[in-house]
Formats: sequence, structure tokens, C-alpha cells
Amino acid sequence: MSVGLLLIVVLTLPFIGSVIAAGLPRNARTTAAILSWGVALANVICLAALWPAFQDGEVIRQEIDWLPALGVSLVLRLDGLSWLFSALILGIGALVVLYARYYMSPKDPVPRFFSFLLAFMGAMQGLVLSGNLIQLVVFWELTSLFSFLLIGYWHQNASAREGARMALTVTATGGLAMLVGAVLLGRMAGSYDLDAVLAARETILADPLHPLALGLLLLGALTKSAQFPFHFWLPRAMAAPTPVSAYLHSATMVKAGVFLLMRIWPIFADTQMWEIVVGGAGLLTLLFGAWCAIYQHDLKGLLAYSTISHLGLIVLLLGLGSELGAVAAIFHTVNHATFKASLFMAAGIIDHETGTRDMRKLSGLLRYMPFTGALAIIAAAAMAGVPLLNGFLSKEMFLAEALAGAERHALFAVLPVLATVASAFSVLYSLRFIHQTFFGPAPTELEKTPHEPPTWMRRPVEVLVALCLLVGVLPAITVGPFLRSAVVSVVGLDPPYYSLAIWHGFNLPLLLSVTALATGVGLYLAFGKTINANPGGALGLRRFNGGYLFERAMTQLNAGAMVVEKVAGTQRLQPQIRVIVLTALAAGFVAVAAAGFGLRPPALTPRIGDFAFAGLWIIGGVCAFAAAWQAKYHRLAAVVLMGGAGLASCISFIWLSAPDLATTQLVVEVVTTVLLLLGLRWLPKRNEAIRAAPNEERRSKRRRRVDLVIAAAVGTGLAAISYAVMTRPPVEGLSRYFVEHAYKDAGGRNVVNVILVDFRAFDTFGEITVLGVVGLTVFAVLRRFRPASDSLPRPPQMRLQDAADRRREGRSAGDTLKETMLIPQVVMRWMFPFVILLAAHLFLRGHDLPGGGFAAGVVVAIAFVLQYMASGAQWVEDRLTIRPIAWIGIGLLIAAASGAGAWLFGAPFLTSAFQYADLPLLGRVPLASAVIFDLGVVVLVVGATVLVLVALAHQSLRKARKDDEAEPEGAA
Repeated sequence: MSVGLLLIVVLTLPFIGSVIAAGLPRNARTTAAILSWGVALANVICLAALWPAFQDGEVIRQEIDWLPALGVSLVLRLDGLSWLFSALILGIGALVVLYARYYMSPKDPVPRFFSFLLAFMGAMQGLVLSGNLIQLVVFWELTSLFSFLLIGYWHQNASAREGARMALTVTATGGLAMLVGAVLLGRMAGSYDLDAVLAARETILADPLHPLALGLLLLGALTKSAQFPFHFWLPRAMAAPTPVSAYLHSATMVKAGVFLLMRIWPIFADTQMWEIVVGGAGLLTLLFGAWCAIYQHDLKGLLAYSTISHLGLIVLLLGLGSELGAVAAIFHTVNHATFKASLFMAAGIIDHETGTRDMRKLSGLLRYMPFTGALAIIAAAAMAGVPLLNGFLSKEMFLAEALAGAERHALFAVLPVLATVASAFSVLYSLRFIHQTFFGPAPTELEKTPHEPPTWMRRPVEVLVALCLLVGVLPAITVGPFLRSAVVSVVGLDPPYYSLAIWHGFNLPLLLSVTALATGVGLYLAFGKTINANPGGALGLRRFNGGYLFERAMTQLNAGAMVVEKVAGTQRLQPQIRVIVLTALAAGFVAVAAAGFGLRPPALTPRIGDFAFAGLWIIGGVCAFAAAWQAKYHRLAAVVLMGGAGLASCISFIWLSAPDLATTQLVVEVVTTVLLLLGLRWLPKRNEAIRAAPNEERRSKRRRRVDLVIAAAVGTGLAAISYAVMTRPPVEGLSRYFVEHAYKDAGGRNVVNVILVDFRAFDTFGEITVLGVVGLTVFAVLRRFRPASDSLPRPPQMRLQDAADRRREGRSAGDTLKETMLIPQVVMRWMFPFVILLAAHLFLRGHDLPGGGFAAGVVVAIAFVLQYMASGAQWVEDRLTIRPIAWIGIGLLIAAASGAGAWLFGAPFLTSAFQYADLPLLGRVPLASAVIFDLGVVVLVVGATVLVLVALAHQSLRKARKDDEAEPEGAA
């Protein structure tokens, strides 16, 4: 398998597995776990196969054109740094999947959990493999979205919902700022390609806007990695299931910000703004998180604040700006992921087997859970930086860089002292975790008797703890090659000298490390009882509650939104449309004024045909005005008159040599008019509505006068601009390009259709997506809509007479509905095959002659409307076998698949191709791949239109059945 294909598999396999897991039954816990574990393991194997290709500093790239005209491509880029992060994401992900199989309750919808987990894994893979800034931002926001779903998995829990909302709000807001920063950075570098951006360092730093771009990028990174003052979301995310906490807060979610800082480190590392913002935020977060972790009584709360502190340590190392600081940051990222994931899993085991995570209730668990206790003690010792464990090595590097940083920069003069204090705090809360949980007397307040978990639930913890020991004892052999490859990707091909030996002799960093260990132990011996008795919250910092400030800000934001809604909002659609139309009118007037009113048409001599065209639009205008007038008295007449105005537009398109537009306008006019007629019966009678609200009628008259003025102004302006444009000589431009390249590049002679399905196919894809959403929305609204006629019941004597008449003739309300149709049923049923034949004709000829997928789809929808009108609503229930919602989805999939197929040939999305083929009976004919896209349009249009028809039919049946059930007994 080629290197590029392996990259594509690593990226797409988690998403494929997520879709499959989502379709599994609710109780298929084991199947979902095996699927998820298989996906993670397969990706680990693919990643291992990629290792030899770049371990000497090479970069693997797989590029797929996306928006080549804008310089945006889908680029998969794998170097040493992204390989190391991918290994953490996939390796720890596989262990978390195995752990979750035994942790999650069978009562939970476990396949949904694994679906979310795999989707998040794929988003993280996309983030670290992104070779394009815009692509990186897209996956960045996807990680926020899927983490929201994971944190809020137990949505019945209010704290889970609040934690998910807070995490999404903070990280997604930072992501929006990061998007702007990425756009600015790409503009300064002249490309959004990551390699080009990294190579344009001097150009970027010379640009006066680079501080703004850096600030926005840092805002995204600091919010994602829970740096002070954006730290508050991470502890509240602990309401998620423990496998989520172990995964998101050790190797993935919070490490995304760290990854971004490492990616842009080569560009900004030696700038003053980088040192102040990154170094300052890291130092504050290191101290604040360690101090708060000391006073937590919840095991996961302690681990959450310790995560914040260790993330601050990594960010501080990157903020120092030195190459050795970057080396130490990368090394500690790996070490932190291993011991923190194992500690979260151990905390989950304790909660799972004892029923609590409160350390005030836990005590002496080592006698009940000796294996789990031993594993947790080793992992906590690694977090504290005890020698012969991986945490000790990276902590010693940190202390060495703290000493070097104090010499390089005056801002870090006290850094060695603060680093030692933070390390002592780390020892303190790690020792408290160990002693309070596993030593002391037997617990007496537990819900159940503690015991060891299932063997395979403990296996992931054993693997991670074994890595902590192996890296601590044999660092050069176990992690050395991978660390060097990642370091080369960040600092360059000539990295500074660093040693992974476990003994460097007696030196100042070792002295500081021993001091921190001794100080931490002494502090616990002196203040351990006081800390355990503390009712909750870090002493001296209880009032500094970021969560409270966040909630207050959200409350004020909601209050402001309510004020805006009160001032500018309305329960009616008409005022909102009025604002939109007036805004468009003002914008058009400004544009015309800026052009010096140069749109005045030249002097022309009228021809006889012009008078005929003017007469046509006089008729169309009369229809429009009459429709507006009749809407006040007779809605049926108003709809018919609207159809007359639409027919005038259709004839105008024919007059102006636009048969494609005329065909589309005609079929759309037919189907919308019929659907409007079918929907009129649910509106209240005009006189009843007036009697119910006489004041509203007076206000309605005033609104109509205002709307008349607005409509006249806008219509006159658009007519003037259209006339001015059409009476000018043709200008060489896009139209000429489309005419010349339609057949040469897309194999079609119908330029309009070629534009829709080839040149501007992405726009069309978005439009049919909107059409599908509109159809689903209409269906959802009508399903919950109570017909207005139900709220205005007819007098009992009238209902009694109607029922008596129907029973006398042996008819139901549904029979009466069918008999009111004016067009003979036989004629309408015989028209069905001919209408379908017409649709096929329009579809097949659309690429060369007037027609196309949209018009064909609407014609098929007309065929179903005719059958509905001929047979009534019961026909929809009994005979209509089409599933419109499925058709909408299938149509979108066909259109998307036709576009994605271009990737297999190295072409951009939705690139079409054509060639001639010799077919039996037909001879030599051109075949274009755009026809497949057009087929997707047909299917979706039919689905969306028929979905509205089904909703109307269901309303009719509900009303008819309700009338039959409401008939008084005396009617017989």
C-alpha cells in the first residue's frame, strides 16, 4: 500500500467506523467495542508502517485539490511531530476503547458512545495531519463539536450538560479567533500551505499585522489547552464518563492547543510577544492549577487541576523560546499523556468498584485492590517526578530550562524558585492522592465493598504504567528515536544536544528536584490534615471562580439578546422581510450613486415587438396587483393571479431567449401553485379572523400601504437596472468564457446546465442541500401544526347537518374530500406515465438542450401531485411507496459521490469528465459524469417536494378522521 493511501486510511477509517457504530443496536456493546478497537489497532499498524519513511526528518505529503483557485487544498502532512501525536491519539485511544468496554453500563447506549469516540479520534487525526491552515481550523472545530457530544454523553445529568456547554462555548470561541488568525497568517505568507507558511518566517515577521495574527492564534491555543484565565472549563468537563476524561484530557483535546503552539513555534518563538503571552500564561497556569489541585477532594477533580498545571508547564517551556525548552515540552507531552491517562483510568476503577470518588470517604483501598493500588501509586509517583519514572526526566529538563531562562531574560529571574515551588505542589497533591486513597484504616462509608476490577479493565492501566517505568529506566531506547524525530520537525535538522540519560551527576537541576520532593513531602506531613478537613476549594482563591464569571457573562449576553429581540424581533415574517428588502434597496442605491448614476440606458428606437413585450408585462403587473388586492378577500383568486404573474415571467424568459429558465419557471410555477392551493384549506376564514381581531385589520391596512410603496420602489429600481444592463453592448467576460469552454471542457452544449452541474457545481450542491433542509423543515412544522379550522369549530347544527348528509349517502369525510376534485380522476391517472416520460426527456437532454435535473425532478413531483389530486390523501397512505426522506439523503449522497469520485483521478471535488462511447442502436454518443450529479439533483428534488405533499396529505387525513369521529350520534 502506498504512503499516500496509508495516510488517507489513517484519516478516514475512524469516521467510517463512527458511522458503522452509530447504526448498531443499542445493546450491541461488545460489537461496538470490537469495531472501535479494531479501527484504532488498524490505524496503529498503518502508522507504524509509515515510521521508516520520515524518521530522518522527511515530510510525507498527500495533496488533494479542494479550492485550487484560492490556494486551498486538502493536504495530509506527516512529520515527526504529527507522527508522535498520532501515536498518542491512536495508542491511548485503543486502550481507552478496551477500558470503556468494561466501564460503560449495559444500560447506556454504548454504540453511540463509541461512535462519538471514533469521530473525535478522526477529528484529532485530521488536526495533527493537516498540512493547510484552513483545513487545520476545520478539524479544530470538529474536535470541539465531538468533545461536546462526549462530555454531554450522560445528557440526563445537569452537570454533564453544563460542562459540555461550557467546553464548547470556550473552545469554539477560541477556534473562531484562530480562524481569523489563520487567514491573516496565510495572507501574510502568500499561501495557506503549512510548509509555505513555515518557510515564510521572515516575511511574516516583517508584516505589521503579525502581532494581531499571533494574538488570535494564541487565543485559540490557550482556550483549547485550558490555560489561565480560560482554565475553568476543564474541571467541569469531569462530569463526562471516565474513559472520556482519560482520553480528552491526557492525549487529545487539551493537547491540541499544545500541538498548535509547537507548529507555530519556529515562526514566533523568539518574539517578545510570544515570550510574554505564552510564557506568562504558562507560568500562571502552572502555579494556579497546582495550588487548586491540592485542595480537591474528588479524585477526578484533583487530576483535572493537575492536568491544568502540567499543561501550564508545557506551555511555559514553549514560551521560553529556547530550543531545549521545546525539546523538554515535547518530552513532557508524551510523559504526561501516559501517566495521566493511567491515573484517570485508575480513578474510574475506584469509582466503578466503590461507588465514590470522594477521598474523604476513601481509605485503605490497597488491602482490597492491591494491583490497582500499586499501578495508581506508580503513576502518581511519575506525576510527582520520582526518579526512575518518566516524569522525573522531563521535570529535570524543565528545572534546567528554568535556570537557563532566568539567565536569558529578566522577566524570568524568579523562574527557578517558582518552578521548584510548582514541583513541590505536584509532589504534595500526588502524595495526597496516594495516601488518602490507598493507606489508612478500612473505609466505612462506601456504597459497596471494594474489589479488583475485571482483568481486561485493568490491562490498559498496566500497559501505561509499564511505559512510565520503561521510559524512566531506558529513555534513550524506548522514546529516544521518536522524540528526536519530533524535535527535528520543530527546531530544524540541527537540533541542540540533549541527553536522555537517567543520571547526569550532581548538578543544580538535580538539587532543585530533590528540594521539590522533600518540600512536597514536608508540606503534606505538616498540612495534610488541614487540607483534608478543608470543606472545598483552594484557600485564598475561592472567590476567583472562572466558571462564575463565565456564567455571569453568558447571563448578560442572554439579557442583551433579549433586548435586541424585543427591539428588532417580531412574531411575524413580514416585518423581517421588509427590513431585508429595504437593506437591499439601500445597498443598490449606494452602488448606483457611487457609480455616478451611470446606469442610464442609451436612447433607443422602440420596435413593434417592444410594445408587445410591454403589453405582456402590463398583464403580469395587473395580475400581481390583483393578487395583492384579492389576498384580502379571496385567497384562491390571489393564488391563481400569482400564477398569472409567474406565467408572464415564463413568457419573458422565452422572449429573451432563455428556454432553460422558462422551462424551470413553468414547472416550478405549476407545483408551487398546486401546493399553495392544497395548503389554503388550513388557513382561517378571512371574516372570522377579522371578527376575532378587528384592531389587527386596521394595522394590516397600514402595513399594506407601506409594503406597496416599498414594493414599487424596489421593483422600479430592479427594472431600471435590468433595462440598463440589457440595452448596453455585450461585454467580453465570463459569458464568453462559458460559451467557449462549455463543450470543450464539460461536453455539453447547454451552457446554462453546464454552469450548474460543472463550473458552479459546488454552488448547486449547496442549493440542493438547502432545498432538502427546507423540505424537512416544512414536514416537521406541518406534523406539529394544528389546523386553524380546528380552533374555529363550526356550529353544532352545521356539523350535524353535514354528518347526516354524508351518512345518508354512505360517505365519510375523506370521501367528500376526494369528490371535491374538479379534474376527472381517470384523465389525471392516465397522465402519470406521460409526465414521467416528459421528466426523463428533460433529464436526458439537459446537458445539450433546454432541460436538466432540477426541471426533471419538479416534473416527477408534479406527477405525484396529480395522483394525489386524483385519488386523495388516502392514496398517499396506501399506495405511495416512495420514501421522500430517504430520497433526500440518497440524492445528496449521489451528488456528493459524483464529486468525490474526481479525487480518485487527482482532480478537485466535483470536477466532471466526458468522453464519447459507441452504444447499440444509439451510435456514438457523449457520456458526461455530470449526469450523475444531475441525477442526484433529480432524486433530491423529488424527495423534498413529495415530502411536503406527504405532510399535507397527513394533515388532510387527520382532519377527515377527526370530522368522522366528531359526528354526533343523532346524525344517523
